[in-house]
Amino acid sequence: MPANVEIKARVQNLTQLMSNAERLSGSPGCVILQTDTFFSVPCGRLKLRDFRDGRGQLIFYDRPDAHGPKLSHYAISPTEDPTGLAAVLSQALGVKGVVKKHRRLYMVGQTRVHVDRVEGLGDFMELEVVLEEQQRPEDGERLARQLMAELGVSQEDLLTGAYLDLLGREAPQA
Repeated sequence: MPANVEIKARVQNLTQLMSNAERLSGSPGCVILQTDTFFSVPCGRLKLRDFRDGRGQLIFYDRPDAHGPKLSHYAISPTEDPTGLAAVLSQALGVKGVVKKHRRLYMVGQTRVHVDRVEGLGDFMELEVVLEEQQRPEDGERLARQLMAELGVSQEDLLTGAYLDLLGREAPQA
């Protein structure tokens, strides 16, 4: 099963973060609109990602809810019918919640840098260091912490859990 090392952080200065991400990636990034529907499952998390263009991905992942870099194992299956699949999974498993976001993706080496505006929550940044077969989780953690520093993300801004968890416990922000 593929693995990556992830961090999630609240964004304090969106302009600075995006400027740093553009500089490090050498590109303006690309915009991806996403609606993630989370389903009730006994372990890990199962979500259907709808790209709002007729394409989607069913994603299972398992990772600890902890501050700082954390190892995540995942499996992804593409779909050309996210609406139909969402209806079937909703009936079979039940829906835990829905997260809508406007994502800007930057690639910095083997790391996916996501700058997300999450509906009802505000601005966030995620790093996903996609581990290569010969890499250890510690290698990914080192890369994540180095990139955090280069992007200007502080330890105090790090979050645990998923956006879905935050939606359940925070009041909406502008």
